[in-house]
Amino acid sequence: MENLLKSLSQGASSSPAEQGDVSLLQFLDLQQLDCLNESTDHNLKSILSSKKLNTSESYLESDADEQLLMNIAFNQSVRVKSIIIKSNDVAHAPKKIKLAINKPSLGFDDVADAKEPAVAQILELDEETVKEGKPVVLRFVRFQSVNSLHIFVESNHGNEEETRINAIDIIGVPVETTKDLKGLIPKEG
Repeated sequence: MENLLKSLSQGASSSPAEQGDVSLLQFLDLQQLDCLNESTDHNLKSILSSKKLNTSESYLESDADEQLLMNIAFNQSVRVKSIIIKSNDVAHAPKKIKLAINKPSLGFDDVADAKEPAVAQILELDEETVKEGKPVVLRFVRFQSVNSLHIFVESNHGNEEETRINAIDIIGVPVETTKDLKGLIPKEG
């Protein structure tokens, strides 16, 4: 009975398109992608430019200290359900992160002392989650119409000078939009 109620409550409110979560990396706007405090040799584009989960030797690494501020823009609105942050080196893996959405320009001063609801969600990632690249479920209600996702890495597990990320994935669904407006314009006749 419990399973039936759970499936009814999930299925009744979502359209068929919402039932299939996908990697939202395919909707990245690579021109708008940027990361503050990234190493010039190991930057965000090196792990996201393929628009799929990075499996290469590339990685993102911080430069001056452990903090990173990733600004990830999408080419359409998306609903974000979970994120994956994977690091092969647990001591350098992100520990405390803050997520913000739809900020045209965001700097370290904007997020360093920010608390919820000024940022959409604050997460503390455990070692196993980042080592294995497990999905971290987000408060879905706060990530309904996302045009840009901002990930601030505040600290890493080993209190190391650099933070290292091997792969990032963003899971959710694209927001259905009307692309062809011709049908909305009345015909003259």
